[in-house]
Amino acid sequence: MRGKGEGTVFKDKRGLWTVAVELPPINGERRRKVIRRKNKRDALAALAQLKADLAARGDLPTHDQTVEQWFTYWLTMAQRQVRPNTYTGYAAVVKHIVAAIGPTKLSKVTATHVRRVHAHMEQQGFSSTYQLLAHRVMALSFKQAENEGRIGRNPANQTPAPRKRVAQLEALSLEEALEVIAALSHDPEGARWITHILTGARRGEVLGLELDRVGDELDLSWQLQRIPVGAEVPADFERRHLVGGLWLTRPKSKAGWRIVPLVDPLKSVLERHIAAHGPNEYGLVFTRDGRPYDPDQVSKEWRDVLGRVGIEKNIRLHDLRHTAVDLLLLAGVPEDVVMEIVGHSTRATTRAYKSRNSPRLRAAMQDLADMLTRAADTRRELES
Repeated sequence: MRGKGEGTVFKDKRGLWTVAVELPPINGERRRKVIRRKNKRDALAALAQLKADLAARGDLPTHDQTVEQWFTYWLTMAQRQVRPNTYTGYAAVVKHIVAAIGPTKLSKVTATHVRRVHAHMEQQGFSSTYQLLAHRVMALSFKQAENEGRIGRNPANQTPAPRKRVAQLEALSLEEALEVIAALSHDPEGARWITHILTGARRGEVLGLELDRVGDELDLSWQLQRIPVGAEVPADFERRHLVGGLWLTRPKSKAGWRIVPLVDPLKSVLERHIAAHGPNEYGLVFTRDGRPYDPDQVSKEWRDVLGRVGIEKNIRLHDLRHTAVDLLLLAGVPEDVVMEIVGHSTRATTRAYKSRNSPRLRAAMQDLADMLTRAADTRRELES
């Protein structure tokens, strides 16, 4: 067997000069690009062009390539271009795309095939969000196929994407937030949950918070993330290894690299927590038995916390971001300042770090603290 990029020239049974080059195998299967010409000179010119195109692009389109083969190839490219969690999401949804239209020739894919994927996802009972992700992955992948000349046009652009259903998100009310904070104030792990409620920080940002990034502000410029061992990552993916598959990574956008003023009651809560637990080899604020938390396990534990406090709402850990936004707005904090504090994606504008001495941010966090204090005092007066 010839190696990738090598060529061969021969006359076929019909008398046509035939040239062929070996392409990268997919799933272990041999692949070749074949072109036929009436005379040898044209055939050799075609072979030279094939070699040049293969060297420049790494692969060439073939008429017999299936959707499954294309997506297998596309995922190898995506792994070097997107963040590990994004790649994991792509790989998971590609399995369902392949299940629906995998044997179809790539060059024959139409809007009808895209809709077949939609129907497959619907029949499998997947959420509208996941169905929309499948459509977006097809749009991205088929765009690449179009750019490489494998298909004439992007079939995902020829049919509407699934409509995302309106999510009924829940958040803690002011009274419920006070109840949770009071119940967790003396819990050995309570500071972690209270940090979520009062800052709107994401799960990885709280779990990845380091001792040297806690002072008069919380520096939320890193997050804890699990990356599969041996996974390829983009060259510009900034990360620091902790242990096993756990890493500290940068947030997706500059807007996520934020400095949040630290005021009471959270300031005192964190100071007590740090004093009680002492340092650890990873330099983290929150650890279990001296080791970093498992991110997935933490989300499950939050459900137990709600149960212990007696709150029956279906509030995911990530939904505490909505709680923080609600509390800040309730305290009269302007919306644009709220978005800076929580690093909300809908207002992300690729900024650098915020000023450590921003009067607006500090005043906003103090407004929240004052409101919580007043509400707690009123509650105690009513109970006495």
